[in-house]
Amino acid sequence: MTTRYLISFIDGAMDHIPDEDWADVGEASHAVVREAHLAGVWVFGAGLERQRASVVAPDGTVTDGPYPETREVIGGFSIVDVASREEALAWAAKIAVACRCTQEVRELMPDAEQDAMLRSG
Repeated sequence: MTTRYLISFIDGAMDHIPDEDWADVGEASHAVVREAHLAGVWVFGAGLERQRASVVAPDGTVTDGPYPETREVIGGFSIVDVASREEALAWAAKIAVACRCTQEVRELMPDAEQDAMLRSG
């Protein structure tokens, strides 16, 4: 049985990277994605537009986000489907090296109905 993990970093975590290094960072991060894909653990990942968020309330009210109480917002994320937390941590370490920033790892809650939909395509 496998479990999905969210591997993420906060907005601004890559601000220390000099402009001339961005091509190398992009290649390194894409290499990790290719490796995860070939290993069969890659689900999805992306960088997020800086501070572009909307908060939608249950009543439909939309306000500019992120949440006012949020101190840190996600700058980018990856989702991997692996056999153990240790394996997720190993992928997070590879991503941290490629992106040159610290990664946070969180286990995603299982959802049997959603898993069935994903398997059926």
